[in-house]
Amino acid sequence: MKLTARIPVTAALLALMLSSVTGCNRLKARDQLTKGVQAFKNARYEEAVNHFQNAIELDPSYDQAKLYLATAYSYQVVPNLDTPENLALAQKALAGFHEVLAKDPNDVGALKQIASIDFNTKKFEEAKEYQKKVISLDPKDAEAHYTVGVVDWIQAYKNAQTVLASENLTDDGNGNVKKSKAACQKLQEQNSALVNESLEYLQKAVELNPTYDDAMQYLNLSYRRKADIECGNDNARKDDLAKADEWSQKAMGARKENEKKKEEKTQGGVTMQ
Repeated sequence: MKLTARIPVTAALLALMLSSVTGCNRLKARDQLTKGVQAFKNARYEEAVNHFQNAIELDPSYDQAKLYLATAYSYQVVPNLDTPENLALAQKALAGFHEVLAKDPNDVGALKQIASIDFNTKKFEEAKEYQKKVISLDPKDAEAHYTVGVVDWIQAYKNAQTVLASENLTDDGNGNVKKSKAACQKLQEQNSALVNESLEYLQKAVELNPTYDDAMQYLNLSYRRKADIECGNDNARKDDLAKADEWSQKAMGARKENEKKKEEKTQGGVTMQ
């Protein structure tokens, strides 16, 4: 009887010890997280990565640390740099955010981060796909609408460059009336859907944020791409260019307004002694 009595007592002690160790590790993990956040705020991203990795080793179920780790990786990704090291950082960040989505497919923050990384590594279709997922969850996200419009413009601009180069032309930004009918028809086929979607999403971005000067500037550029595909309709081409100029002027006005607000906010934060 004495021997059997010792078994549950020993098991209970072991459970207590394990619980104590687990609790201690969790406290250490949270300390590592705090240090990682401090390093991140000071733009010491490699140091932040080390702290977040330590937090996860101490507490493998620490989802917040995993999210911060992916974010720290993403901040080290250099836009448009195709080196193996940069792409490897992008993949580490993506893996972390996809792990978040595996638990919560509607995590808007993770979706936006993935879209940003895809954009910065020139995976434009993927970036657009994830921004549209963001919009489906948050229809009032002006930045997501803006990014879709920008991706469409980038693709349309590349198409225009290729077609114009085949005729030894460079983009004049005014509809490129010197191009052949065949070139214009090709651009119509390649760019009509892109231009229409670009205008739709950029206009929505401005509707959501009336002083969104970057979106206004891309509306200017998108109307110039629209002028490319009017194909013989000179009145439509001129109308597109007039709208492009109008958005360019609006962009300059909005930019001045935004700079003025920023300056006023900065001055408002100064306390005179």
